[in-house]
Amino acid sequence: MKTRFVNWKSLCWIGLAFAPNGDLLAAKIAEISETHIGEQLVRFFSLKDPSVRYAIMASLLLGTCCGLLGGFIVVRKMALMGDTLGHAVLPGVALGFLWTMNKDPMAIFIGATITGLLGTMVVHWIHTTTHIKEDSAMGLVLSGFFAIGICIFTMIQRLPIGNKAGLDKFMFGQAAAFSTSDLIMIAVVTAFASLLILLFYKEFLVTSFDHGFARSIGMPARFFHYLLMLLLAFSVVVALKAVGIVLVSAMLVTPAATAYLLTDRMHIMLIYSSLFGMLAGVSGAFFSYLGNSLPTGPFMIVAASSLFTIALLFGNRYGIIPRWIRHVERNRRIQIENTLKAVYQIRERTQFKTEGVSLQQLGEQRNLPLAETSKEVKKLLKERFATIPEDRIDNFQQNLTLYLTPFGWENACRIVRNHRLWELYLTESVQYQPDHVHDDAEEIEHILGEEIVRQLERNLNFPAFDPHGKLIPSIIDLGENI
Repeated sequence: MKTRFVNWKSLCWIGLAFAPNGDLLAAKIAEISETHIGEQLVRFFSLKDPSVRYAIMASLLLGTCCGLLGGFIVVRKMALMGDTLGHAVLPGVALGFLWTMNKDPMAIFIGATITGLLGTMVVHWIHTTTHIKEDSAMGLVLSGFFAIGICIFTMIQRLPIGNKAGLDKFMFGQAAAFSTSDLIMIAVVTAFASLLILLFYKEFLVTSFDHGFARSIGMPARFFHYLLMLLLAFSVVVALKAVGIVLVSAMLVTPAATAYLLTDRMHIMLIYSSLFGMLAGVSGAFFSYLGNSLPTGPFMIVAASSLFTIALLFGNRYGIIPRWIRHVERNRRIQIENTLKAVYQIRERTQFKTEGVSLQQLGEQRNLPLAETSKEVKKLLKERFATIPEDRIDNFQQNLTLYLTPFGWENACRIVRNHRLWELYLTESVQYQPDHVHDDAEEIEHILGEEIVRQLERNLNFPAFDPHGKLIPSIIDLGENI
């Protein structure tokens, strides 16, 4: 955005002379920036410059519009459609310019919208009349329309006013070039799209997740599909000047994909997507303002991609790092529960006459060496599931005796109860053979919740023994054999 460092005061005086239409000021966002970063920060966030206000307002509106529509595009698995429309509108941009021989926003908007919708119709026509898949049809339309647009652009460059047309801004984006009419158009499209989504949210939701069900209940699914495509075409056209044809699909998809990683509720996803879109837009305008000859569009996408990376790594539900932490914690819990179950089984063989279990017995039951058994015992001690004599804390030998605490014994009984109830359920309700149920029960015992276990007990009429004749600990009996 910044082409050179100049005296910002002089440019402000020049700009004031053209303030009524706002066009000149909108194109000078970088040139009126300060040379010192501290002064630039103050000037940007104080919103003193009209060009900065134009860029921020446009970025916020585009973030909202693209975020809302991008949410539906992502859940419909039509991310490529945004890229297709972004390239399909290029001929319309060129034809709109040729219509008026200047960058009239309305002419360009009409031309781009028409070619965008035409591209959507061609995709549908190819997909429904041939055996070509939809993604392939999108690729054909994307490349074909884009090639036509490049040819028309080349013709425009050869005209006397071609070099001054400024159509290159539609290729890579420049938020600094926004005029008052551009901003009004973006605001109208954003308001229109938001209003329709609010009014027909249920219809868009149903048709996005289950097109067949929507048609079966008499909902005009095809109408809402094309209505969404119309809104998508509008958003693509108004976003061209900010991020450019090359990157417009990223502005639609990336904020929505980021929100998709953070929630499973559609309305919350749309809110998150809009917020991420706005944040990416403002961040792009900010860093472009600080840079030297740096376009706004790429910085918007870099900011959106950074948010996606953060969500991918640290998202609470689907983030890589939280999932890894949960995986480690789950494995640790399973090891502890298996150790508690082993202690129960050792005591069961002696009919619960002995309270303590030696390290050697535990290792033999778990089929582990002394070192690994010691590690598992230390985990029990840390969780206060077990105790050992104080004089043996630093001396883990095979004859070390381990005693479960009341809390530890309760958890040992719980995991054994889960295991044996599930074995009995598989043999009686699913007709498994008794010698084929152990492995399944080993896996399911760690994830059965108390409510499911109670339901199993009621369905099985509160059984006392498992298929192998072993006692099933009940809730009443959990604390009896401590």
